[in-house]
Amino acid sequence: MRLMTDTRPARTEPDPGDGEGPAGRVRGPSGAPVSTRAYRGGRLISEGFTLAEVSDHLEKDGCVVWVDLTDPTAADLAALEEELGLHELAVEDALQDGQRPKIDRYEGHLFTALYDVRFDRRTGVLTTSEVKAFVTERALVTIHHPEFDRARLERVFDDSSDLAEHGVTFLLWGLLDCIVDRHFEATDALDDEIEGIADDLFDPRPRTVDVQKRSFALRKSLVQLRRVASPMREVLNTLLRRDLKQVDSEMQPYFHDVYDHVQRVAEQNDSLRDLVSTILDTNLNLQSNRMNLIMKKVTSWAAIIAVPTAITGFYGQNVPYPGFQSTTGFITSCVLIVAIGGLLWWQFRRRDWL
Repeated sequence: MRLMTDTRPARTEPDPGDGEGPAGRVRGPSGAPVSTRAYRGGRLISEGFTLAEVSDHLEKDGCVVWVDLTDPTAADLAALEEELGLHELAVEDALQDGQRPKIDRYEGHLFTALYDVRFDRRTGVLTTSEVKAFVTERALVTIHHPEFDRARLERVFDDSSDLAEHGVTFLLWGLLDCIVDRHFEATDALDDEIEGIADDLFDPRPRTVDVQKRSFALRKSLVQLRRVASPMREVLNTLLRRDLKQVDSEMQPYFHDVYDHVQRVAEQNDSLRDLVSTILDTNLNLQSNRMNLIMKKVTSWAAIIAVPTAITGFYGQNVPYPGFQSTTGFITSCVLIVAIGGLLWWQFRRRDWL
């Protein structure tokens, strides 16, 4: 993480009637929150301007623009479509949720669909939020829902401002780095939770139901993470091709670094899925072993209890026999009960049945 001197221009307090939101954010034609920035020569020269002013900044030599929209409508994207010459199919994809993580090439620009993730340690549930972006030679447009942490992406841009001279490639790298870091954080959190479950398996007081519920919840989260993280390899492979005009070749090492993180997330995800499956199998085996142990103990005690039952039943016959209706017979039966029961207890104990 780079710590750079803040080169951003001083913010001015927006006039309540000028249509701007908090921290210099503006509103699109439909009232959707919009954040804008313009870079030139590696320096941030302006922010908080309207969508109609995007083309004015792009007319300046060497100026690149970042436009961020939260839940835009067709009217908002129509304004950008005219400003940046976006393809109608890409605009249609940007308005529809449920896109597979991908990157599409159109004449003059790229369109990519990514997923930000958030893992809740308390419930073990992974939530995803779709993030889409248009990439032209001199502009990056990001589209997302309110739950996406836009401030985190801004911090990535500000902390790596020494790379801003690479224009749109820098902005695209910052977006990918932010998204993949979130995947990495979720994977590490899942790893910690799974290790905790593995420790609980051998707790002296079995928590079988709790272990099963947490294991299934984490397994579901791992499947969700794999669904949104694995296709990132294809996205990065496309961007690492040297025939893309939107990607500066000098930024290739930074994209390779992001690709390495994507690979690590995918490999760790596969390992964790195997580990969860192992935990579930181990839990079932432990339950089976506990059941066998209980059955051994019950069977052993049943055999011991059967001895006095058999002896007292024999001596309870209503026919004459040696010791019938005498003290000798009573003493003999008691001695047999204690002796045979004690012998069985000793044999079962020696064989670890009790």
